[in-house]
Amino acid sequence: MNDRYSGDVLAKGWRDAGKVKPAEVRAERDLVVEVAVDGYCGAVTRVEGKLVELEDRHGKRRLFPLGGGYLVDGVAVVLVPPAPKAQAPARTASGSFAVANSRARVALPSRILVEGRHDAELVEKVWGADLRIEGVVVEYLQGIDLLDDVLRDDPPSSTRRYGVLVDHLVPGSKESRIAEAVASGPHREHVLVVGHPFVDVWQCVTPAAMGIARWPEIPRGTDWKTGICRAFGWPAETTEDFGLAWERVLSRVHGYRDLEPSLLGRVEQLIDFVTAP
Repeated sequence: MNDRYSGDVLAKGWRDAGKVKPAEVRAERDLVVEVAVDGYCGAVTRVEGKLVELEDRHGKRRLFPLGGGYLVDGVAVVLVPPAPKAQAPARTASGSFAVANSRARVALPSRILVEGRHDAELVEKVWGADLRIEGVVVEYLQGIDLLDDVLRDDPPSSTRRYGVLVDHLVPGSKESRIAEAVASGPHREHVLVVGHPFVDVWQCVTPAAMGIARWPEIPRGTDWKTGICRAFGWPAETTEDFGLAWERVLSRVHGYRDLEPSLLGRVEQLIDFVTAP
């Protein structure tokens, strides 16, 4: 026989006995909610802190506190914050997946060689994180003409490869002739020379990143960097002027999307070459 006097009627929770607890509903965008106290009805537009914003069918918006006092499809609910959005994996400037809490590897014997300081700074800005993970050092030659000296003084081998990035690698150019000589020479298995078609690495920055329709065309007989600086209205008299001009160009590069594909593919090719087992 059920004895209704057997329990303590004043025990904790007696006020809620028999009541149905409203379900918790996340205040996701576009959820239609009715405010029980005044009948205001609107769709969720945003949640800030402990407040939810509702927009009615007339476009009017009001803020309300999260919690109870709401109806969804006529059923009482408790509004709670929306689910946190899943964060996309972080990427490096080159577009690679970033490795969290990683330490730079001890440098490999192999090297990537570039023609000048500007080339090295551009590669570092976009691929620096990747190169440190792989343990690849970028060195600059101060001119492709010095490549023969490097190969003679510190010959490449199966454990010390050289990947070389050059400017203006087009048919008939000096750079093209040097690349062909290396490809048919005694170091061909351990040295890879690739390049982009532009006169200078500055031009590997896309016109869109520079905020222009296209790079200015500099007439033959005019130093290319001097002509570019003058076309942009920048000083072009001293080494410092060209250094400041390069800083302006480099500041427009935030990632691989700001560089021409003809450079992107070649750098990735060199990284693969010098890190291959």
